[in-house]
Amino acid sequence: MIDLHSHLLPGVDDGSRTVEQSVEVLTRMGAAGITAVCLTPHLEASRAEKGVPKAYDAAFEALKAAGPSAVTLYRGVELMLDRPFPAGAASNPALRLGGSRYLLVEFTRMAADNAVYNALTHIAGLGLIPVLAHPERYSSCTPQAAATWKTTGALLQVDANTLFMPRTRGDRARALLAAGLADILAADNHGDSRTISAPYASLAEAGGAEQADLLLVKNPEAILADRGTEMVPPLTLKTSLMSRLKQLLDPEG
Repeated sequence: MIDLHSHLLPGVDDGSRTVEQSVEVLTRMGAAGITAVCLTPHLEASRAEKGVPKAYDAAFEALKAAGPSAVTLYRGVELMLDRPFPAGAASNPALRLGGSRYLLVEFTRMAADNAVYNALTHIAGLGLIPVLAHPERYSSCTPQAAATWKTTGALLQVDANTLFMPRTRGDRARALLAAGLADILAADNHGDSRTISAPYASLAEAGGAEQADLLLVKNPEAILADRGTEMVPPLTLKTSLMSRLKQLLDPEG
């Protein structure tokens, strides 16, 4: 399994605070069968032309020196589109997932449907492939809106754990999966217990072994290799399965 969205670069954003914390999380991930993780700290589009901050490079070197060898570390950023992505930054591979054409992006949660579409269109026009992080967070996200966003060439990265939560965001995430609009899943780990291993197993249990493999192995692998991804067949999740997974993730909840 491969997780392309994490905040495990220590001490640079609202994620993991120390190298030790990141190593602990990555060790657990490796033990659970995760072979590669992309470190994607927050960065605003308004700062993108300056490239990756030197503090990010220093944190990566420290983590690489101490990290578990069972997990291969890749780099990128989660780019907040607080302004249109500057054309001058499009040629910088350090901003992209593993140096590929794929760029992980996010918006404020109240971003309008047309604003998302226009921003994704702009990035695609620069020769990149935008990967929209956690689309289920955005109030404008519906299967109809998401299908329009994908006409730009963008991919959708649904949150693996939100997919199983019985709340509004969970409903949106499941609707994207049921409509065949999700391309990859990721945990968005911030130095905590979130992982993709339990969702992978639960998707397989729900009759979605093919989808789990595409969402968490084949498509993330293709992104890192800068290849095209495969379409993920629709999958509808049952409420009983969601309840069991929620208990597994939060036994005291």
